[in-house]
Order: sequence, then structure tokens, then C-alpha cells
Amino acid sequence: MTPPPNAGFDLSIVIPCYNEGESLGQLESALLPIIAELRRRARVELILVDDGSRDDTPQRLARLAAHDRDTVVVTHAYNRGIGAALRSGIAVARGAWIVTTDADGTYRFDEIPALLAMRAPTVDIVTASPYHPRGGVMNVPAYRLVLSRGASVLYRLIVGGQVHTYTALFRAYRREVLEQVPVRSDGFLAVAQLLAEALLSGYSVAEYATVLHVRRYGQSKARVARITGAHLRYMASLLITRLIAPRPRADRKAL
Repeated sequence: MTPPPNAGFDLSIVIPCYNEGESLGQLESALLPIIAELRRRARVELILVDDGSRDDTPQRLARLAAHDRDTVVVTHAYNRGIGAALRSGIAVARGAWIVTTDADGTYRFDEIPALLAMRAPTVDIVTASPYHPRGGVMNVPAYRLVLSRGASVLYRLIVGGQVHTYTALFRAYRREVLEQVPVRSDGFLAVAQLLAEALLSGYSVAEYATVLHVRRYGQSKARVARITGAHLRYMASLLITRLIAPRPRADRKAL
């Protein structure tokens, strides 16, 4: 994932989209003013990944890109999963820092500047954390909380450290992290997997305590049984690896 020479972007914002036609109106109204604000201080690109949508998402994304030379649309011919969409978006991202977030507004776009404000020379990843003691959730279905919060507790026990939330897509990564820790899973597991692998590789994580909201438009694409199984299999592999062949924590590179 090497950026083009002299790309000059300070920040890339990568957003996977799958059948998000109903939510793209609020994405435009809420996100574009934030990007305009960020662009007053930095060079920012927006990367929208259409993950094989069957509604009018591709056409609406194309219209967005047509009005902004620093908006890029990446298209999948068929639905491959949120991890695959992240991988495709990150592959073309040119920013020194890369923000990933949801298209549906479950984490508010106007919090992107506050998330970025937590960057520091000693911080490699800033992750949204609704399960932090200062975070919270609002109107999110109980079944989603059981999966998400439960998975985060288990990852915290297995990986170690103090991170409270492993399942939030809303994050800012230093470019080097995503060059060294690839997105391997195609599905929702990729979000937790990225954070776990980064922590085990010695990268530092700061938590941005925030509120997780229920999506306003459309339906969740999550398949609970499938996602639960993927998490449990990955946790088992992590646990076995840590017990049999503990991975030495890499010294964090000087940045």
C-alpha cells in the first residue's frame, strides 16, 4: 500500500458503502461540511467504497465524486464484505493518516475533528470507544450490544491492555500501521482483527470515548450468527497462539 509519489494528502477518510441509498443524503449533509472544515487546515481526500450495492448507491456516489476532485469512488462488482471494502479503500488511500467510519452515521461525522485531535507523536491509532467508562450507547438494539460489547470484553482479556472497544469502525490510523498490519478478513471481523493485530505488534492506541447511536436509515447488514462464529474462531486462534508461541511485542518504531 505505497502512496503515489508526492501525493501530499494529510488525511484520507475511507467509508465502505453497501446499499446505503437511504443514508447517503445524511452522509452528504453531515459529512461534507466537516470535510470542508478539515480542508481549511489540511489536504483531505474522501474515499467511498461501493461494496456491490444493488440500490442507487453507485449512482449517488458517482455524483458526489463528480463534484469534488479529491473524492474517489472504488467499486466492487459484487458484495465482498466490510473487511474487503476497507482493504480496497485503504489500498488507494494517500493520506499520512487514514480515518475509517460507517456510512450510516452510527458514529457522528462531526466527531471526526475531535477523534483526530487525539493524535500525538506517541499514538498510532485513535479508536472510538462507546464501551469506555466515559462512553455510551443510544437506542442500539440489545442483540447488537451483546455481540459487540461481549466480543470487546473477550478481546481485552486475550490481547491484554486497557482498550475497552474492539468493534468500532470509527478510527484514525497512522499510515504505517495499515502498511504493516493488513486487513485480512473480508467480513466484520476485520475491524476487531485490525486492532488486535496492531496491539500485538506493539502499536499504541488511544481511546476516544463517544456514543454509539442506532442507525437512522436503512437496515443493518450484520449477520449475528455468522459474525459471532468468526469472532469465536479468531479468538481461539489468538488464544492458542499466545499460549503456545507467545508473540514478542515489537518495539514501536520511531516516528
